[in-house]
Amino acid sequence: MRKSIQSLLLGVSAVIALSAPVSATELNITCRCVIGGVNSGMAEWIQNKIIPAFTEKMKTEGKDVTVTLNQFGGEDEQLTQQLALDFSTGAGPDVSGFDGFLIPSFVQGGLLKPLDEVAGTEVDSWEGWGHIADGTKALMSYQGKPYGIALGTDARMIFVRKDLFQKAGIDADGWQPKSWDELLEAARKLKAADPESFPLQLNAGVSMGEATTMQGYWMALLGTGEQVTDENGKYIVASPGILNTLKLYKTIYVDDKLGDQRAQLLADGRNRTFTNFRDGKTAMLVEGDWFYRSVTAEGSEFAVADRNNVMTWKKMPAEAPGKGLRGQDFVTISGGTGFVINPHTDAPKESWELLSFMNSQEQLTAFQEIQPAIRIRDDVAIPNAPFLTETSKTLLPLTTARPNDANYNKVSAEIQRMTESVVSGEMSPEDAMAQYKASVIGIVGEENTVSRL
Repeated sequence: MRKSIQSLLLGVSAVIALSAPVSATELNITCRCVIGGVNSGMAEWIQNKIIPAFTEKMKTEGKDVTVTLNQFGGEDEQLTQQLALDFSTGAGPDVSGFDGFLIPSFVQGGLLKPLDEVAGTEVDSWEGWGHIADGTKALMSYQGKPYGIALGTDARMIFVRKDLFQKAGIDADGWQPKSWDELLEAARKLKAADPESFPLQLNAGVSMGEATTMQGYWMALLGTGEQVTDENGKYIVASPGILNTLKLYKTIYVDDKLGDQRAQLLADGRNRTFTNFRDGKTAMLVEGDWFYRSVTAEGSEFAVADRNNVMTWKKMPAEAPGKGLRGQDFVTISGGTGFVINPHTDAPKESWELLSFMNSQEQLTAFQEIQPAIRIRDDVAIPNAPFLTETSKTLLPLTTARPNDANYNKVSAEIQRMTESVVSGEMSPEDAMAQYKASVIGIVGEENTVSRL
């Protein structure tokens, strides 16, 4: 009897073993996103759409996979520092949100590996690559190899409070500045109408990190016809364009006090600028389309009441007509954020399955229902989003991108210090540029720089 019971138990165990999932895997995904807070739409998408659908898909394939979303509510720079520490010690999430411009420096530091080196040849055969343009694929690539997948791209512009313009006697609908002088003229009228206001926000300072470099400095510098590097990839360290850009900052924050000088210098300065716009203290703010998609959206911390009637957008003018990059009258710059795989993940295959699943046509379309954007795939439409349709059609033909260079992150930090030294009143534009020149030469070597003065 005992033998038959033992045989029965062994048989049951065998059946259970055969019917049980063949693997049990725990995956962690981190992004700068918090439900009800920063990038709320992304957090909702991952938590409520991606995780349930992915775990069910894995279950049908006989895999027991648990996915946990780590919601990170700090600043971009804080997440970057944490990921650098984690990846250098073999720790950290399996899949993480990541800004494409950081990839070269992480690769040079041995902190990231190409997707195919992490997950294998199935990366190359993913169906999604056929729906992603080479230029968009490059947003998360380095030296021709993809290290992650971008969720999409964007463009930068001037966001405008129509109600504040009206109080200053300016018709916002008919207004489009064609030069820096016209931009400043409007700011002075707005300041006169409300002396306590800060009519113009052009990001500056160290605390805002890359938001200073990209939303602020680049948007002005491009208007002078220059970029951070020249056509040969050398860093421009002294030029009329740099000097004029710094003089614009000085006019806004020091001479005419058209911007909130203190906000550029505080640790929470960027959020303060969002508050200024929300509360009607700032009428013009230069930002990416993320500002519309997420920051000012209904239900967010910085939601603008009656947004569709109160807000509009304008193209960023060149310093003077025809003086912008490539002889353009207006300028913008695009970036791309997405997700990468931790090179030390214990589950590389499953991490790739999660990353590619997130970027499937079905799941990106589901994200569009929560937060419409310019997605990376050409088979994902922008649903009922006139703002994104109009801005992408108008601005993407004018755009450029940051240099795909391992030193860019360090140079960008020097750009932020340079703007802060001018905005704070600590240095003149000339002295700040001289300090920038010395710092960048120290980073990349004099042979990799060029001076145009």
